[in-house]
Amino acid sequence: MQQLADDRPKKKVTPYLLYCVSTAVIGSLQFGYNTGVINAPELKLRHFFQNVSSERYGEPFSPGATTMVWSFAVAIFSVGGMIGSFSVGSIVNKFGRRKSMLIANVLALLGGGLMGLSSLSRSFEMVIIGRLIIGVFCGLCTGLTPMYLGEISPTAVRGAFGTLHQLGVVIGILVAQIFGLESLLGSDNLWPVLLALTILPAILQTIMLPFCPESPRYLLIVLNKEEEARKALERLRGSEDVDDDIQEMKEEGMKMAMEKKVTILELFRSPNYRQPIIIAIILQLSQQLSGINAVFYYSTGIFKTAGVTKPIYATIGAGVVNTVFTVVSLFLVERAGRRTLHLIGLAGMAVCALLMTISLSFVTSNQSLSYLAIVAVFGFVASFEMGPGPIPWFIVAELFSQGPRPAAMAVSGCSNWTANFLVGLGFPKLEEICGPYVFLIFMVLLILFFIFTYLRVPETKGRTFDEIERGFAAKPAHSPVPDAVVTSQPENQDPAPLSPTEKVPMVDLPSVNQ
Repeated sequence: MQQLADDRPKKKVTPYLLYCVSTAVIGSLQFGYNTGVINAPELKLRHFFQNVSSERYGEPFSPGATTMVWSFAVAIFSVGGMIGSFSVGSIVNKFGRRKSMLIANVLALLGGGLMGLSSLSRSFEMVIIGRLIIGVFCGLCTGLTPMYLGEISPTAVRGAFGTLHQLGVVIGILVAQIFGLESLLGSDNLWPVLLALTILPAILQTIMLPFCPESPRYLLIVLNKEEEARKALERLRGSEDVDDDIQEMKEEGMKMAMEKKVTILELFRSPNYRQPIIIAIILQLSQQLSGINAVFYYSTGIFKTAGVTKPIYATIGAGVVNTVFTVVSLFLVERAGRRTLHLIGLAGMAVCALLMTISLSFVTSNQSLSYLAIVAVFGFVASFEMGPGPIPWFIVAELFSQGPRPAAMAVSGCSNWTANFLVGLGFPKLEEICGPYVFLIFMVLLILFFIFTYLRVPETKGRTFDEIERGFAAKPAHSPVPDAVVTSQPENQDPAPLSPTEKVPMVDLPSVNQ
């Protein structure tokens, strides 16, 4: 990783820090697993719904009623996600980051247990309630994990560790796709085990979390426990030289003390927060409205339309590409920067959406275009994981200081889940109306998100939270791209202009006692 430009010593990545990061990322894996797990056993669940109906009412559900119950079981997960993500702010402020993750695991145990026992109890309602509870749990995970990762990571590797959240998500999706195969847990008898498997990572994380520290920023800034924060930092950094980190947190804490508590409404009312919260929401929308979920939800159908004989294996192949390019992004994010990777990803997805449209439109008359469809899907997934996949999750935590961060994570997370819900609800009908041209809609959206990112999103690579916030506060109203950082300058001297990806010198923060 690049050395910080102010010549402060490079922060070590210690084994203990990796342990804490790995523990937190189990929550990301849970989100990915529960997102992807419902697709494989669809026919088995539909059959289960009809059998239960026959046993109870003497006749099976009609095909329309079965589809309605199935759609409800799928959609309720996103509704739970909205509730969970919107609750993140109040829960972390009351219980802290670590304890909130422990509490969230209770929901995973409850939801997984309900789904696992549904077949034995002959109750399809247990599947639906279980999916709702698991949705709330995953909504909490999408806020808690990036927040905790951002707050325990050194500035120099914050982006790379933030990308680990998305890596956990895509590994979870891939694991769900593999375990969902008919030969493993996707069979008529074992699908309840497939749905209940989420209990195991929850137990593992519950065992590991007590050995992780509470977020040092939460300890110092919210609880005012400097000694505990210092001890946590020393363990995480593997060094007693944590004065710079403590000083930065104190500066942020002093600033917070002069401000009133930031509510969700205040994020939109205050000119200091309005622009970063709009950026946070648009970035989350760029992730969900890019069409990635449409591609994954219906990838098997896309490959079947393209003439692939065993589409399920092509879908798993897309999951492997998903994982590989998330790892690539992990190594690039601190070199190329967040903004640059997001732009590259959006552009690549737009091109691949066009290729998908062309190949699926003419595949019936030219069978060789089926190969172009597969390449387009893989390219679409790879581009997504270069930028729009990982970056919106952790850049939100970077755009806000300690005070408004929980409320901002709640709003942006809820907007992500809402968009997820709308895409899942609307895509089948859109596909029915538009056919293969449906991906042109996503292409137009991707181009609009590209323009917005180019004009409005700042580079946050290598900057402290306070410097990023000051960049927004000092930004002139007419400036197209907010400065990522405004360093202290001599009086009557304008700050030096910054390019979006340029590394800039950071300055020593003034002493608290001054």
